[in-house]
Amino acid sequence: MVDTDVGANAQDRQDDRNGEAVSRFVERFAAQLTDAGMQRMAARVFAQLLASDGGAMTSAELGEALRISPAAVSGAVSYLTQVNMVSREREPGSRRDRYVLHNELWYETFTRRDQVLTLWEKTLREGAATLGADSPAGARIAETAAFFEFLQGEMLAMMDRWRDHRKKLGLD
Repeated sequence: MVDTDVGANAQDRQDDRNGEAVSRFVERFAAQLTDAGMQRMAARVFAQLLASDGGAMTSAELGEALRISPAAVSGAVSYLTQVNMVSREREPGSRRDRYVLHNELWYETFTRRDQVLTLWEKTLREGAATLGADSPAGARIAETAAFFEFLQGEMLAMMDRWRDHRKKLGLD
């Protein structure tokens, strides 16, 4: 039998959880994302969305869960939207927006990172040619370009392996 009230079941599961423990997880993961270079408030909003069963929340829900102002939510969501980690969707029958995590979020994030690596590699190769491969700076830049080329190849192969692994786990 198919459960037609998935939202209610998700809410029941969330109500059964230790809210303080969930908040500690959100803050801990957000701190790790911040340490890795993400904006602090964006990291908190992202971690909260990740920890929600629906992977989507309104601005008011995010503000309440994180105890932050609507302006803080707005700024964080603007950043997350800009880097394609979340999107805005109109809540059905409402004028309110919901902020939604993308499907295959990590795959998409790393795929975009691959595009950045390609751009960096191209620029670095041009820089190495400009400086001359025989100069210390040119050699260092050429090695950096080679590293990004290697990383890109490994990233593509790894993403293919991830797709296969997802299938094995039944996540497709």
